[in-house]
Amino acid sequence: MKPLTHLVPSAEALPARPSGGTLTTVRPDGSPHVVTVRFTWDADAGLVRVLTIDTTRKARNVLGAPGGRAAICQPDGFRWITLEGTAALSAEPHAVREGATRYLARYGTPPPNPPGRVVIEIAVDRVLGIH
Repeated sequence: MKPLTHLVPSAEALPARPSGGTLTTVRPDGSPHVVTVRFTWDADAGLVRVLTIDTTRKARNVLGAPGGRAAICQPDGFRWITLEGTAALSAEPHAVREGATRYLARYGTPPPNPPGRVVIEIAVDRVLGIH
């Protein structure tokens, strides 16, 4: 599927707010792995970015299933949005730096910078929600 590069205005407001969401990836046994994360939405690139460490379950799930799917869901009272797409893991310094820059802009504080930091990038091609 082709990544989305924009959302309708009512949906765009949700991932712009400094809230967390739940990231769903798929474990090797096919079961869902759901974890609360902070994330950013890059409307121009159609990407969700999640900073993490390379040894986490979510990172290993993405790395172990090239071209696999992932979703981020952000609730806001009775409104919610889910951004879904193909996930990839990157340790490239420019990609991690872009994730950290966007994190700082969204949350107002720099993200943790532990050894092994990587970024999960989800090329969003499906949006669900009540917004």
